[in-house]
Amino acid sequence: MRDVIVVGGGPVGIVLACLLAEHGLDVQVLERRTKPSMQARAIGIHPPSMRVLRQVGVADEVLARAVRIDAGSVRCGGRTLGRLSFTRMAGRFPFVVALPQYETEAVLRARFRQLKPEGLRSGVLVGTLQDRGDHVNVLAESPDPARPGGGELLGIARYVVVADGARGHLREAAGIASRPVGGGGSYLMADYPDSGEHGSEAVLFFEAGGVVESFPLPSGRRRWVAMTPSLMTDAPIEKLSALIHARTGVQLPPSDALPSSFSVRQRLATAMVNGRVLLVGDAAHEISPIGGQGMNLGWLDALALAPALKHALALPIEARATLGDYDRVRRRSARRAARQAGFNMAMGRPAQGTRLQLRNALVRILAMPPLNGLLARAFTMRWL
Repeated sequence: MRDVIVVGGGPVGIVLACLLAEHGLDVQVLERRTKPSMQARAIGIHPPSMRVLRQVGVADEVLARAVRIDAGSVRCGGRTLGRLSFTRMAGRFPFVVALPQYETEAVLRARFRQLKPEGLRSGVLVGTLQDRGDHVNVLAESPDPARPGGGELLGIARYVVVADGARGHLREAAGIASRPVGGGGSYLMADYPDSGEHGSEAVLFFEAGGVVESFPLPSGRRRWVAMTPSLMTDAPIEKLSALIHARTGVQLPPSDALPSSFSVRQRLATAMVNGRVLLVGDAAHEISPIGGQGMNLGWLDALALAPALKHALALPIEARATLGDYDRVRRRSARRAARQAGFNMAMGRPAQGTRLQLRNALVRILAMPPLNGLLARAFTMRWL
């Protein structure tokens, strides 16, 4: 009987496991993958998340591997509409950190191995969670589709945390519904050699044909993301380069990267706690990656959930109220993040004529004092 089993060994699940281990709890992580994904995924780590990573004990290593983004600018038609600086913000981390997700995961997994050498089980497919009132049985996927609860018993824990991502099935299996929030969109992204033209700045091109985003990465690379009219699965790198050149006039250097296409939808779980099963990260709230909030929001969930679980285990009579507070506070933050992500996507959609002029005027206003300070706080997630 373990204290906690975390289902999902991505960056959010591993951070939570590290925090729980540092609280002295017996925690195990079950992960279906046998090796991390090397695809282009999340890269931005915001200041509140750097404080989480410092508590986990990996902030210095992450900073040593990453690049720091200390400013951002918005351009349209070859002109700069506005610029935000993060260096004037208070705190130990007045910048956004950029590091590919697979490197972040590697750092976190190494740290978890230090804290709990046998704590991660890979290649495990969880099929069913059985809440028995005072514990939860974790069952593997059943070899017989007609018997969904007939899989091997993988473990027993006082609490189980579902961190299997936005496309995982365990949230619904735990009896927690979700609802769509706002619209969606589709994007194509890849990493290119960095010409050095934009330095350490993040650049947003709010062009008539749709947004193009650009962020520096370690090892002389730069991430480019473009909104697309539809999901461009299997598009070659030349297609993305041509699209970016047509919108922005930027001629990107050749790249051997494989572009990654993704569609955006936003969904929020109606609860993050159901009995002894809890949700964290994308399993609870699927937020548009435009703005880089998803992974960071999950880490802030983990930061709130770890002490709540410790308290619930130590004082079972107060568990319901303690975990209810976690549910209420983190769902409120998710709603704020969804609204901000919706605004980000709306600003980046194609615009022509008067609408384009109004959007550019709004960007100029937001980039002026005192609104630019508020926008910088929102962009770096300091209000979540």
